[in-house]
Amino acid sequence: MRKRASTVLMVLLIVFLTISGCRPTKPKGEVIVYVCAPLSGWQADGGQTVVGGVNLMAERINESGGLLGYTVKVIAIDDEADDDVAAEVAQQIAQEMVRSDRRIIGIIGHYNSGQTLVAMETYADLPVIVITTTASDVSLTQKGYRNFFRVNASDAVQGPVDARFLVEELGSKRIVLVNADNGYGRGLRDQMIAALEDLGTEPVAVLEIAEAADTHASVIPKIAAAQPDAIFLAGYETEGYVLLPEIREAGIEATFMASDGCFLYEFIDGSGLVAEGAYVSGITPDPHAFTDDKWWKEYQVLETRNPGTYSVAGYAAMQVLSEGVKTAGTFDTSRIADAIRSLITATTVGDVAYQDNGDLAEQNIYIFRIENQDFVQVQPEP
Repeated sequence: MRKRASTVLMVLLIVFLTISGCRPTKPKGEVIVYVCAPLSGWQADGGQTVVGGVNLMAERINESGGLLGYTVKVIAIDDEADDDVAAEVAQQIAQEMVRSDRRIIGIIGHYNSGQTLVAMETYADLPVIVITTTASDVSLTQKGYRNFFRVNASDAVQGPVDARFLVEELGSKRIVLVNADNGYGRGLRDQMIAALEDLGTEPVAVLEIAEAADTHASVIPKIAAAQPDAIFLAGYETEGYVLLPEIREAGIEATFMASDGCFLYEFIDGSGLVAEGAYVSGITPDPHAFTDDKWWKEYQVLETRNPGTYSVAGYAAMQVLSEGVKTAGTFDTSRIADAIRSLITATTVGDVAYQDNGDLAEQNIYIFRIENQDFVQVQPEP
């Protein structure tokens, strides 16, 4: 009997220890990650796809115990794709960090280069890690920020790749450059001009159009007069899906290529059937390239919509921040930044490693052709 009793006690002890070991550990508290992007207005679709990716990665982190035992809380803030609003958002976050006892560890954003440049004037002095998913302006990593990173390629790479594709792959000789009248459009335009000159080619016309205008009819005769065999747009989807139909309606059959600002399904939907055959470059890869069916289904359940082209970039930014915190073993910003620079992180945009300035060590540009209302990668060959 004594042996049996001791066996029962042993079994009960094992069961107790097993149950205790499986019991979820109570979180130590919350850490805040802000996602700053356009969530309303003309660029809402792009911003929301980034937020969705961040949300999914944060959920996975929390399911596995959080970051250093803290639950990750994602707070999305609408910058309305407006520089003045972005500056207000940055000041709001700065004030929150001063007056609140909440631990703010990261800012994922901003979505556009213009808003990121404005906001970094504030973020540069804050103890917070900033990771953009899509801002490609070259100057962002020329300012010496120690807390700034991107998970996307910059325009210093995009310009030369796109120029070579037009000239060497498509054989274009008469290229018209069209740019939006904002920092992103002008910056990429300048990169394209320099890259074409290196290839021994000059654009036959350089034209500027208004951001998010209802029509670009005033430039159509100028484009036609230049007799182009290719037209390159350095602009967003809101310029693309207005300009391209107007070009085709005017009977201009030149090859149309747009920059990463048009790498959104909104560009295809807005352009309609005339989008077929157009080319678009991407500063992040095909969203299917580094994800699987499980990832897509989890995203659909969480966000009640399909992932967008930049959902993988939002997810990757959260992956980089998480790995930096775990490697540093602390929420100290300078140590997290050092850790991020030391890591090679497998993400949904590929393996991510950094140069000292916060640019990716390996920057890839992807060229897509629109076929059957979808983006089909043509370079590099998938």
